[in-house]
This record gives sequence, structure tokens and C-alpha cells, in this order.
Amino acid sequence: MTKNGWRKIRNQTLTAMSCLLMLNSLAQKVPDKIVILTFDDGCVSHYTYVAPLLKKYGFGATFFVCEFPGYPDSTKYMSWKQIQQLFREGFEIGNHTGHHTNINQLSPDSLREELAFVNRHCDTEWIPKPINFAYPAYVTDSSNLDVLRTMGIHSARTGGERAYHPATDNPMYVPSFTPGDNLQKTIDAIRQAKDGAVAVLTIHGVPDSAHPWVTTSPAVFEAALQYLRKYHYRVWSMRDLQEYLDKAGSIEK
Repeated sequence: MTKNGWRKIRNQTLTAMSCLLMLNSLAQKVPDKIVILTFDDGCVSHYTYVAPLLKKYGFGATFFVCEFPGYPDSTKYMSWKQIQQLFREGFEIGNHTGHHTNINQLSPDSLREELAFVNRHCDTEWIPKPINFAYPAYVTDSSNLDVLRTMGIHSARTGGERAYHPATDNPMYVPSFTPGDNLQKTIDAIRQAKDGAVAVLTIHGVPDSAHPWVTTSPAVFEAALQYLRKYHYRVWSMRDLQEYLDKAGSIEK
């Protein structure tokens, strides 16, 4: 083999070793017992019940908002003034498209407008432009990733029923658990927050009168919060995890 050939193999080996070291370092830096709570669809119970209870426990959360079909029914959905109050109380506001539209049904321009719809409302209510996004119905579309990024989205949450591994998972496809009204499933999901993994939970209304098939009862929700406090979990928003999301985003996927 020629000298240039050996040099090429050496450089490739060093690059691979560097990537492995970076991945291992990142995994080691993610503490155990980090749980991310996310709430979808702008349900009014997020304002009337969830936020006050989270404040009682001292927990963070991200609320992914949209004007769901049926808005502005105040018995089911938050107003933008109520969303503003969530932000004023320290919670993160994320983008869930303007009208809960699956992004694989949108052209790039239409997706930009759906994201801009939420951004404009946030600007009006003095809420920072969202940097985190939740895919409606967990439907992803790789052809629209550049649109999300150019609109200022740093990470995007989907489903998947597994823990998020910042060292190896693409931050534009952050997986989450959706345990619904099942306390044992919720606890099982929470327990995945170890060994470099983060447990991200997707919750809808507590309760959810608009979408009863994804409701969570107040009793199950508070029991889950009691479990988190009893076993000393750190309960964050997506924004709080940004340090690890940004590092993961520097890794080619």
C-alpha cells in the first residue's frame, strides 16, 4: 500500500475514534433522572390545573401550543392570554403548528406559515419565539427539516415510546412516551431516565374533554408528580435540556 493510502486509513481511523470519544463524553455528561414534561394541543386544563400543580411541585414543562380545530372554545382550549400567563410563570412555550396540521401534508411555504402563525401570536403576547417544535400526531417529514431549522427550531419532539439518547439521537426527532391515563406505564417511562437517557413524556389534557382518547386523569397525573418528587427526579422543559440537544445536533446523522 502507498504512503497516501496508509495516511488515508490513519485519518479515517482517527476521525472515527474522535466521534466515539465525543459520543461517550456526551452520554456521560447527561445526568440520570432527567424527565421532560411536554403538553400538547393548548388544552384549557393546562392553564387551570396542570400549571398550578407543576408550580406547587417546582417542576418545569414545555407547552406545545396551536389553535386546534374547535378553538376558541374556552371550555376546551386556552386563549393566547392564558398561554402568555404560562410563559410569565416560567414555563416554555413551544410550536405545534398553527392548526395542528401534519407536516407531511404541507408544502415548505405552507409549513413556514403554520410555524409563523404561532410565532406571530407569541410576539404579540411578548413570548419568545419558540425554539422547540412538536410534530402533530407524531408525523415527521425529513424533506421539511430545513424549513424547521430556518424557522429557528433547535429540536423537535415526536413519539416512539422510548427514551431519548442525546449522544446518538437526532435532536430533530426527539422520541417520547405517551402513557395516557396509565400510572404504571408513566412510572415505567420515567424509570428509563438513566445511563445517558432522558425520559420525555407527552401529555395532553388533564383531563382532555376535547380528545378523551388521550386524556390523563388528575389522579394519575398527580400520582406521577408525587413519584417524581419522592425519587428525586429533575423535571425540566425541552428548553432546559438545550445544552445536550445542541451538542447532539453537532453530530452528523
